[in-house]
Amino acid sequence: MRLAVFGAGRIGAVHAMNATAIPGVEVVHLVDPVADCDALAARIGARRSDAHDALSDDLDGIVICSSTDSHAELLLAAAERGLAVFCEKPISLDWPTVARVTEAVEASGIRCMLGFQRRYDPNFRAVRDRIASGQSGRLEQLVMHTRDPGPPPIDYVRRSGGMLRDQAIHDFDQARFMCGEEIATVYAVGNCQIDPAIGKAGDIDTLAVTMLTESGRMVTMTNNRRGPLGYDQRLEAHCAAEVLFIDNCPQTDVRIAGPSGQLTAPPMDYFIARFEAAYRAEMEAFAAWLQGGPAPLAGIRDGYEAQRLAEAAIASIATGQPVDLRGGWQP
Repeated sequence: MRLAVFGAGRIGAVHAMNATAIPGVEVVHLVDPVADCDALAARIGARRSDAHDALSDDLDGIVICSSTDSHAELLLAAAERGLAVFCEKPISLDWPTVARVTEAVEASGIRCMLGFQRRYDPNFRAVRDRIASGQSGRLEQLVMHTRDPGPPPIDYVRRSGGMLRDQAIHDFDQARFMCGEEIATVYAVGNCQIDPAIGKAGDIDTLAVTMLTESGRMVTMTNNRRGPLGYDQRLEAHCAAEVLFIDNCPQTDVRIAGPSGQLTAPPMDYFIARFEAAYRAEMEAFAAWLQGGPAPLAGIRDGYEAQRLAEAAIASIATGQPVDLRGGWQP
């Protein structure tokens, strides 16, 4: 199975290495006009190419982890050529483009998987499966915390689409995934409490969101660009029969105890380490799908809906009012 990987940055390197490690998968092209990726290309046995040469080759699929402003064009190119796609979120920073590309990809019938890696994390997957099985009873309230160790560079803030479309979109996706139904209303508040430069760049660094699903389940999100705990990633699912928790994953499981109390290792330092197994599992799922296996846990429509929630939260922050998504609300 022949793949081309677009983007050789931090997440691109992860996906390229994971794809190459799968038996029967070959990354034949590595495309990045900016990054110095000769060492990565040599390590995975790929050829450094431009987009035209890669897309003109005999490929089975492409992996899109380049800058967000390139996602839409590459998705459309894959749809025109009938290529399977794994694409990192978001689809685009421009909502009309998100809608147009989603419709085009679905109309083409190509296989398209979105990179919501938390769906493949063993802990998140176990909680979702237990809720879906009915063993926990009806899910009534879902609480999620996502806090980065520190603010990203301002240049990244400007091109990433902001906190809602970049970081919090994973929580919006989990809201739909855990609840197993669509969100009806979104109310959000957000401001800058950490880095004034983020505010000057037109973004926020502190966020709280309350949502109701169509059947009345409650979802609460708190997001922050600075976490004293390090990478702070927790979830609580309050169900009729039990409460399910996902705590931070420590760097080691060693506890040190003495007369003054106990110490545990700090959480994993960032998302690459925290979700290492999830990134590996989602690429394995993509490869299996192309080889006739089951459909993945997240498709392009999931990317569309998660971003629609992000856009609704942005609108709610701007107006100070909740947004009702019922009836097909559009940004």
